[in-house]
Amino acid sequence: MNFLFNKYSHFNLANIVTFFNIASGIFAIYFLTHDEFFAAALFAWLAGAFDIFDGKIARKYNLSTEFGIQLDSYADFLSFVIVPAMFIYFAIFNGKEEFFNMALIAGAFVYYIISGLRRLIQFNLNAEEGEVEKYFTGVPTPLGAILLWVVYLIYLTGFIHEYFVLGMMVIIGFLLNSKIKIKHL
Repeated sequence: MNFLFNKYSHFNLANIVTFFNIASGIFAIYFLTHDEFFAAALFAWLAGAFDIFDGKIARKYNLSTEFGIQLDSYADFLSFVIVPAMFIYFAIFNGKEEFFNMALIAGAFVYYIISGLRRLIQFNLNAEEGEVEKYFTGVPTPLGAILLWVVYLIYLTGFIHEYFVLGMMVIIGFLLNSKIKIKHL
């Protein structure tokens, strides 16, 4: 079991927790494609919990490596960019394609996904092994996913239209790569 605390093991404790984040994202996608939104939301939030713990474990046990930094960003891309975009699509637009401008929908989704990917790549380029910045520049992808979740919850009340949701996706996508500073917790 020494591999769990070996910094250079790809299966150290921090990375295993990140793998659980990835698995949670995969389960969320599975449930989304089967119209099981409650289960999908549970796994999306579980992915968020694993994302919090993997970093804390990596710092506490000095397990931060370049591999772990890259792995964490891949997990974040799946769980906090792809899953929320799919959630919005399947929960709001799926089956109603004839009522909406699909080019506009596709544009908003592609913009959000590319913005999330660009944000994670830039984060990796700036990341130092074992270092934690005091502030994030731009909205971190987990916070972007939470903001999309809030937009979805507001949509459920009937106060906003589907096109407003698309507009918020574009705004949140922009904020992912903005210059605003957000304190790292």
